[in-house]
Amino acid sequence: MKQWLPPMWTDGETSRQAHCDMPEGTYEREIGREGFFGPASQLHHQHPPTGWIGFDGPLRPHAYDLNNMPGAASPSAAPLLLSNAACQIRMWHGEGVMDHLYRNADGDQVLFVHEGSGHLYCDYGHLEFRDGDYIVLPRATAWRTEFAGKASVLMVEATNDSFGIPNKGPIGRQAIFDPTILDVPSIDEAFKEQYSESETATVVKRQNQLTTITHPFNPLDAIGWHGDLAPVKLNWRDIRPIMSARYHVPPSAHTTWLAGRVVVCTFCPRPIESDPGALKLPYYHSNDDYDEFLFYHRGEFFSRDNIHPGMSTFHPVGFPHGPHPKAYKTAMEYARKDTDEVAVMVDTRDMLNTHELPDGVEWMDYPDSWKASDA
Repeated sequence: MKQWLPPMWTDGETSRQAHCDMPEGTYEREIGREGFFGPASQLHHQHPPTGWIGFDGPLRPHAYDLNNMPGAASPSAAPLLLSNAACQIRMWHGEGVMDHLYRNADGDQVLFVHEGSGHLYCDYGHLEFRDGDYIVLPRATAWRTEFAGKASVLMVEATNDSFGIPNKGPIGRQAIFDPTILDVPSIDEAFKEQYSESETATVVKRQNQLTTITHPFNPLDAIGWHGDLAPVKLNWRDIRPIMSARYHVPPSAHTTWLAGRVVVCTFCPRPIESDPGALKLPYYHSNDDYDEFLFYHRGEFFSRDNIHPGMSTFHPVGFPHGPHPKAYKTAMEYARKDTDEVAVMVDTRDMLNTHELPDGVEWMDYPDSWKASDA
C-alpha cells in the first residue's frame, strides 16, 4: 500500500538521518508512539537522558534475577512476575516428570526454554525440546513435560488472545525465519508409549482460578490429527536477524510472536553496525505506549552492565531508558564488532503490574546503575 510523504519538522542543530551522524557531543533520544511503528522524533541532548542522580517514587526501572525464583512442580504454580489484563509473565523452574496435564484456558502461551531439555506431550503428540526453544501452545491445549533433570522456562501468556507471526512486508515471508522451519508435535512412538488406562488429572486455569478434571485414562490418546492449528516450536538458532551495517534497526524488526496487545521479540547474535557515523547499540528512547520487559538468556549483553543470564529488566512507560554508560562508551568506540547476546523482549500495549517476589529476586539498586558515567 502506498504511503504519502509525511510532514516533518526540524529545529535547532540535528542530524540529517535518525541514529546516524549525530551532532558532536550529543546523545540522541527517540520519542515514539505505537512501539516504533508510529510517529517519532529524535532529540539531541547535551547529557545522557538516563543521567539521573535520584529516582524516588513508585515509577522505577526494575531488574530481577529470575535464577532466584522458587521452583514449582507444575506450570500452574509458576510464580507471577508481571501482569496486566492482556498478558502474564511467569518464570517456571521445574524438574523431572509432571504427574498431571496442564491446560491454560485464559490464552495462548509462549514457553521459552532458558535452561534444560526434555519432552513435551500434548493433545497433538510429542515434541522434543532443548535450551533456546520457543514452544507456542494454542489456548486450552492440554500438555505436560518430562524434563531431563532441572529446567527453567519463561512463560508469556496472551490473555484472551492468540499468538501469530508478524507480517514481514517487503522483505518477504521467508525473512528472519522461514515458517516452514517451525516444528509441530508428532504422533510418534514416544507418544504412543504414553497411552495409558491410568487415572490422570488435568489442571485447568481459567480466569486465574484452577480446576482439576480427572479421567480414568490418559486423555493424550489421539491416534492422528490434521488441520492448520497446532503447537509450534522454534529455536533462536534458526532465527536470522535483519541487519544493517549503516543503521541500527529498531527492536520491532526482531518481532518473533505477535498478539493483539503483546509483542515478543528475539535478539540474536549479529555483526555490530560498522559505518563510522551509525549508532552502534540501542538508542535512548521513550517508547511511550509500551512497557518493556527483557529476559537475558545467554551471552554478554552489549547495552547493559552487571547483567548475567537468567536476569531480566522491566522498563515501564514514563521515563527514557537505554544503554548503560560503560556499554555506551564501548559501543561508540566500536570496541566490539559482534554481539553474542540472546535475549527475549516482551512489549505490552497496556501497563504491567508488578507482584510481590521473594527476597533476593529484585536488584533494588538497579536505578542507580546509570549514575556513574564518564561517557
